[in-house]
Amino acid sequence: FEAYVEKRNIFLDDQDYRVFLHLLKYFLSPDTNLNQHPLTLLTGFNPVRFRPFENLSKEVNLLAYCLMPNHFHLLIKQLSYYGLSIFAKRVFVTYSMYFNRRYKRVGHLFQGVFKAALVKDDSYLLHLSRYIHINPRELTGSDLVTYPYSSYEYYLRNKSALWINPQLVLDYFQPSKLLIPTNINTYKKFVEDYLGNSEQILGSLILEDPAINEDA
Repeated sequence: FEAYVEKRNIFLDDQDYRVFLHLLKYFLSPDTNLNQHPLTLLTGFNPVRFRPFENLSKEVNLLAYCLMPNHFHLLIKQLSYYGLSIFAKRVFVTYSMYFNRRYKRVGHLFQGVFKAALVKDDSYLLHLSRYIHINPRELTGSDLVTYPYSSYEYYLRNKSALWINPQLVLDYFQPSKLLIPTNINTYKKFVEDYLGNSEQILGSLILEDPAINEDA
C-alpha cells in the first residue's frame, strides 16, 4: 500500500516532521507505553479523558516511508483485514489534532481523496520502494542519504528500529531472489542509479480510496 495527501503544506518545520514520525513509532513499536498519549512527550499535550490506544504492530507492517512538505508516502503491508484503515485513522487524526492545536486552526488538515496502490507483483513492490526513496531528489539532488525524513537510512543499515521493517524488500536482493538486472547487486545502486521516469509506472497502480478520512 502506498498513500499520499497533497495540495497543502502539512509539515512546516522540523518539529512537525518529528511528531509525525513519533506517531509511526508510537503505534507500531511493540514496546510502546500506550498509557501515555502519543503527543504528551513531544508537545506536553495531555487530554483529560485519554483512553489508551491499542498497539497496531500486528495490524500492519511499515516497509518504507518518505515525508515531504506537502505530502507523504507510506509503503505498508496489511496484516489484518481492517489493519490499514485503523492505522491510517489513528495516525492522521492524531497528527491533525497536533497540527490544529499548534497552528491555531480548525477543520480538516487532510482534505480530498487519499490514494492507494494495491501491490500484488514483486517487481512493483521493489519499484514503489525505490520511488518512495528517490522522492527527496527535488530537495537534495543526488544526496538521498542525508534526507532525514525517509526510511532510506534504515535500508542502508545506518539505522534500525522495531517499527520499520525494510527486510521484506531487502530480501529480494539476496542472490537467490534477485529480481533486478545482475549488474545492480545492492539496494543503494538500485535506488541511486535509476534514471527512468518512475511516475509512469506508478501511475498505472493508483486507486482512489475516499474511505480513509478524519471523520471516521
